[in-house]
Amino acid sequence: MRFMAIVKSTPEAEKEGALPDPELLLEMGKYNEELSKAGVLLALDGLQPSSKGARVKFSGGSHTVIDGPFTESKEIIAGFSILQVKSLEEAIEWVKRAPNCSPGVDSEVEIRQVGEMEDFAPILSEEEIQYKKAKRAELPNQTFNK
Repeated sequence: MRFMAIVKSTPEAEKEGALPDPELLLEMGKYNEELSKAGVLLALDGLQPSSKGARVKFSGGSHTVIDGPFTESKEIIAGFSILQVKSLEEAIEWVKRAPNCSPGVDSEVEIRQVGEMEDFAPILSEEEIQYKKAKRAELPNQTFNK
């Protein structure tokens, strides 16, 4: 099973030019190395502040582009990792071992299971599922698409 650990942003992380504490970077590096050595880490990255992003809102057949920054930092993603583990409980245990990315303030990591093609079995035929899995396997980042 694949799970995405979604690191929520904080007002401090959303400030223009904000950089993490070098000590925190070392701690995160050690944690990421532990994930990698255990064979559970498929992907990870941090994201630039929302001031450098945009949202596209869809309404019927039209869309509206909303430029960042976004005001609700609790709804903003600061980074993510994709873990290959046996269960939600195992994903939780790995995330609990992570250093707090925002020392001194409350922070949150959301864990969500990644959808697999088999989840669509009620509405897709086996042939459609296999076709979509084959197309996914053709994507450049093979590790992430297991």
